[in-house]
Amino acid sequence: MHLAEMRTLPQALAMLLRVLHAQLSALWLCLAPFSCWLRGALLPGRSPPLLEESAGEPDGAEVPTVPTSVNYHFTRQCNYRCGFCFHTAKTSFVLPLEEARRGLTMLKEAGMEKINFSGGEPFLQERGEFVGKLVQFCKQELKLSSVSIVSNGSMIRERWFKRYGDYLDILAVSCDSFDEEVNVLIGRGQGNKNHIENLQRLRKWCRDYAVAFKLNSVINRFNVHEDMNEQIKALNPVRWKVFQCLLIEGENTGEGALREAEKFIISDEDFERFLDGHRELSCLVPESNQKMRDSYLILDEYMRFLNCRNGRKEPSKSILDVGIEHAIKFSGFDEKMFLSRGGKYVWSKADMKLEW
Repeated sequence: MHLAEMRTLPQALAMLLRVLHAQLSALWLCLAPFSCWLRGALLPGRSPPLLEESAGEPDGAEVPTVPTSVNYHFTRQCNYRCGFCFHTAKTSFVLPLEEARRGLTMLKEAGMEKINFSGGEPFLQERGEFVGKLVQFCKQELKLSSVSIVSNGSMIRERWFKRYGDYLDILAVSCDSFDEEVNVLIGRGQGNKNHIENLQRLRKWCRDYAVAFKLNSVINRFNVHEDMNEQIKALNPVRWKVFQCLLIEGENTGEGALREAEKFIISDEDFERFLDGHRELSCLVPESNQKMRDSYLILDEYMRFLNCRNGRKEPSKSILDVGIEHAIKFSGFDEKMFLSRGGKYVWSKADMKLEW
């Protein structure tokens, strides 16, 4: 063998090895997924990655929650000082009307069927014009099945019904007692205005302007022994929501709270006894603390979902910034509890068989 041939032989071998290495690398890339599957299959107690339902998805990936029914607390300001309030006036912020409409449109596109406007007191903002414009937008433009408001009723005037009543399905008025002294004790007093007389007036207007009338009552130590049967029958609401007084850290109890609701709290047994005394009323819809905490989709004044599962309100990022699908993951919403508490019902006045 010549010296020149001996010098080129190692070079030829090196080149051959490089070619073989490249081919083996390409083959490994093709076989790598099968290798991962085989390794997973051979490890006890482990499912092969390629056979898992959500391969390539993060662990615990779920079907996105549909915001069927949403409660939008667009203001925290209120003219009453209910001692047990769990959505207190910690800010004075209210979104501009167009931003609120943008968020509501996003919710509609994500599957919202019902919107409930609450506060605070919704009729404080622009003397009811702000919530009126939102109600009209949701019914006329978004064509939602149901649009409702929860209010203490003290600032609603008949002219509001004349202008916006056609667009409102349900008005829920808060009334915790039919004893005016108890209402004042609770914090539902406003000077010489009588809460019960105003309630009667609102009931008449709802009938006159074809708006379904609903009552909300918070049962606490000052009204837990009250017999409300006759008054509820006379008012004849489509629903009477009866809530057990609830503590929320940072709102009505604990550090940073604007209320001290501990003195209003009743036991589960006391709540059940109150319900037992009113079960003959077909409109009764009871909600214990357990049902209330995680069965509502709540948006605050910044359009952030509020997670109440841990006994305080933990906000998501605003839907206006991150979208519905991302924000709703942090809502703590329990759809099964929502359905079990009767969250889905005939909520469009067009479908209600009511004698106006």
